[in-house]
Amino acid sequence: MGSAGFDSEHEQFRDLVRQFVAREIVPHQQRWEEAGIVDRSLYLAAGKQGVIGFNVPEEFGGGGVDDFRYNAIVTGELARATSGPPALSLHNDIVAPYFIRLATPEQKKRWLPGFASGELIGAIAMSEPGAGSDLAGIRTSAVRDGDDWIVSGTKTFISSGINADLVIVVARTDPAAGHKGFSLLVVERDMPGFTRGRKLDKIGQRAQDTAELFFDEVRVPAANVLGEVGRGFYHLMHNLPDERLSIAVAGVTGARTVFDATLEYAKQRTAFGQPIGTFQHNRFLLAEMDTELDIAETFIDACLAQSARGELTAERAAKAKWWVTELHKRVVDACVQLHGGYGYILEYPVASAYRDVRITTIYGGTTEIMKEIIGKSLGV
Repeated sequence: MGSAGFDSEHEQFRDLVRQFVAREIVPHQQRWEEAGIVDRSLYLAAGKQGVIGFNVPEEFGGGGVDDFRYNAIVTGELARATSGPPALSLHNDIVAPYFIRLATPEQKKRWLPGFASGELIGAIAMSEPGAGSDLAGIRTSAVRDGDDWIVSGTKTFISSGINADLVIVVARTDPAAGHKGFSLLVVERDMPGFTRGRKLDKIGQRAQDTAELFFDEVRVPAANVLGEVGRGFYHLMHNLPDERLSIAVAGVTGARTVFDATLEYAKQRTAFGQPIGTFQHNRFLLAEMDTELDIAETFIDACLAQSARGELTAERAAKAKWWVTELHKRVVDACVQLHGGYGYILEYPVASAYRDVRITTIYGGTTEIMKEIIGKSLGV
């Protein structure tokens, strides 16, 4: 990526983030993967350096930067350093916009300073055991009781579910109202009835804690409703394009990183007396991947420029998300093959990338759901 209008300030921020990642993440990544969770101190360090919270208004301790290209820089540098990075982009790209755009002045004063500093870690709870991409299948309910809402239900596959202090829960507040019956409620750590289940043992992305969450008649104050009651579905639809663009940014950066490493490997590794990259099949394969990555990078740059102008549509973001994640998966698979047996050894980054990439065509909306969104926009 490079033609999305990045200026000198963006590049200074990129240098800051790259140094932060090298200093605060890379040395600890293996330990975090083995533990299945990052140290909470990472968020505090990220807040201190402005790697998180830069999009929070200055009056609440943030950087006051409303420009998704800064988000893309953090996401890209994380993807460049490791194929399964900590969930800082979840904090910046997915959770932060809900608080920034929807919170009342009182809620912003209560939550945003800690969110920007890294003292409060956020998560959003949409998926359930019986409802993933189909949000209409959500069964978690919230029933009004005086000045409170009583929340009951189960969520699963929740990123940062163990570490989270503030969980935005998608719940049905009016079972008879269809898409107009959902609301967003913020459940805070240690509210009675809110418990965390097991930390899920995943194939990849192991440094990101993912958990089951249980809500047993949790009494949530009405002051913790985020946005408008009954408008939860619409709030989700408004925020999902940037979430999907973030996934696409990580995908294209991750794919390019693996490709670059594989190209160097293909120049150095010999078989039958010559570098493996010089065999016509391998040379063609490398040429195809480089071409497809150039095309993907150009498209993502265009999407980032649209996002900066407030013009990114849900359909455009869906195209970016499905195409890039499927390309990422194909590139990593081909690069493992080019590495031969070494591609299956975890000390080689291509092996961990193979393990980590598989989820990307599923989370944030599956490839099939992305195609549904695009198809409906075409009137078919």
